[in-house]
Amino acid sequence: MSKIRVALIEDHDLTRVGIRTALQQRSEIEFVGEAANAAEGLNLLETARPDIGIVDIGLPDMDGIELTRRFKDAQSSEEEAQTRILVLTLQDNEDAVLAAFAAGADSYCMKNISFDNLLEAIQVTNEGNAWIDPAIAKIVLNKTKSMDRGTETAAALKTVTINATESEYSKLIEADPLTERELEVLQLIVEGCSNAAIAERLYITVGTVKTHVRNILNKLCADDRTQAAVRALRSGLVG
Repeated sequence: MSKIRVALIEDHDLTRVGIRTALQQRSEIEFVGEAANAAEGLNLLETARPDIGIVDIGLPDMDGIELTRRFKDAQSSEEEAQTRILVLTLQDNEDAVLAAFAAGADSYCMKNISFDNLLEAIQVTNEGNAWIDPAIAKIVLNKTKSMDRGTETAAALKTVTINATESEYSKLIEADPLTERELEVLQLIVEGCSNAAIAERLYITVGTVKTHVRNILNKLCADDRTQAAVRALRSGLVG
């Protein structure tokens, strides 16, 4: 199994050293470099092309959201190996969350996250799925409920593609309802659990989890786990 190549962009010395040290102790992680500001960080991402770039929002010379936007804009969609961005921040306000998604961030973690959960977030993100704190999912949900169509906020939310109304979700669910087990899996997706964590929690195999996830995405007409989580919250399937 190939290692997950990770780069870290964080201006706070103690945080950066702590994360770097923890990552370097994991056999499944290859730590490819670190940077203390956005200029160095952007160069690191462009030259090292890691699997995962952990980016702090509060960088001194350019915020991590703008760094993410510039890097994602420059990264060709046709590139075989895409670098995914995991935003790490103390900010859980609506503006920061929505701006990060709009900039193209793939996952969003709070800095008070445990290292085990950060590692899980890295693994989930590397699998091509989004890791999103439950509190962050609820922020997105609350914002979508209060926004008007055609606003700047609506445009910012296109990265999580929340297009259907509550009534449309209800029709989808009525036409092809989720099973009790799929609802359990969906709840854990909303909580940010990886496939492995879901398997452990529900005492089933990872392969079975993947089947449930695929069925959930199909039934909710969702492209990925983040979209499924937000749609599940909007429809009231999970709380």
